[in-house]
Amino acid sequence: MLQARAISKTYESAAGPVPVLENVELDLRLGDALSIMGPSGSGKSTLLHILGMLDPPTSGELHFDGVEPWTLKETEQARFRNSNIGFVFQDHCLLPQCTVIENVLTPTLIGERDENMTIRAKELIDRAGLTPRIDHFPAQLSGGEKQRVAIARALIRRPKLLLCDEPTGNLDEETAWQVLGLLADFQQEMQSILVIVTHSPAIASEFPQRFEMHGRHLRKKA
Repeated sequence: MLQARAISKTYESAAGPVPVLENVELDLRLGDALSIMGPSGSGKSTLLHILGMLDPPTSGELHFDGVEPWTLKETEQARFRNSNIGFVFQDHCLLPQCTVIENVLTPTLIGERDENMTIRAKELIDRAGLTPRIDHFPAQLSGGEKQRVAIARALIRRPKLLLCDEPTGNLDEETAWQVLGLLADFQQEMQSILVIVTHSPAIASEFPQRFEMHGRHLRKKA
């Protein structure tokens, strides 16, 4: 389903090339759930951005559902990404001028419009416990509520791949576990691939597959 082969990434700087990833290998199937840990600057987010087609690798190949995304034209990449991948970031990245339901529906503004999406958005908002907040703006929400909106937005198109970059990093412990439980429930129902980057050993240990970024390499933990 998702295969990364010899993925490497190097950034150019005034001081010269800065290697971030080297020969990363990964094989994931629908229903897989994994965590990735590692110190700051170890390449965790860079890897997530490559898997999510936000940033191309310097070398290597990525195969997603039989497609090589980086061989597609930019517009085709955008459509493919919008249809197949959901993102949840540490900073919820909500549009401040939009209400909860408008934020959740944002990914549906690209591509074919499905009238049932509004119904699905309301269902996701309800599952996230946010129906009383459906017409509120982000400034009127707590941190945990904003992150639950972000999760609903990521799930609106039923993505095959759900990428989460420190989704609980800005939350208190109780709220973090609530958000993690919501993610896990939805992932199991949809049988999508869930990849979560975290600094929390406790959260990482909840996943059946655990990886660590070390010395620019991705290593699977026992």
